[in-house]
Amino acid sequence: MQDTYKTIEEPSEETLFKDRNSKFFGYAFPVLNEEDIKNALEELKKKHHSARHFCYAWQLGVETISYRANDDGEPNNSAGMPIYGQIQAFDVTNILIVSVRYFGGTKLGVGGLINAYKNSAQLALEASKIIIKTIDVQFQLSFGYEVMNKVMRIVKEKQLTIISQTLELDCQYIISVRKKEAEAILEIFTNLYKVEVKKLD
Repeated sequence: MQDTYKTIEEPSEETLFKDRNSKFFGYAFPVLNEEDIKNALEELKKKHHSARHFCYAWQLGVETISYRANDDGEPNNSAGMPIYGQIQAFDVTNILIVSVRYFGGTKLGVGGLINAYKNSAQLALEASKIIIKTIDVQFQLSFGYEVMNKVMRIVKEKQLTIISQTLELDCQYIISVRKKEAEAILEIFTNLYKVEVKKLD
């Protein structure tokens, strides 16, 4: 079972690709939702307020993928899709790649644009630190103090991550488990006397 994916942890450094006086500034951003995407694009538009085209592609999700490619005024499929092609080639997700173009006075033609945006996206990805993350499942555990030691022993043994804990009249933990280990962990806690376990969506 595939339970890892590739993404980037922090925005890339700015990269520059030139073709016949046109300049293409490339950027890669880690994003988790469309709000992150909007914010990153707004920042770039402030930074490059005189640029003509902000072409980009993004992909979100791990098991259910959503993506978008935007040509931003360039000829159809000459910018967004070549950028998206690089996201696929590098096999990364939760990412936004933007190529900001300053027109240099010479038209590049559709083939030239496809090549320029592809290269710009590739440079941005090469300038990014790509990391591997695990797909995790979260469980909520509810139990009394008398079984806390048993629960903690399993958490330590299995190297589980406690995301949050509420210790009031009884205890509630939210734990994170790698997807491929989730069934086994669920079974362990289900069989533990006096522990209620629930998978969170």
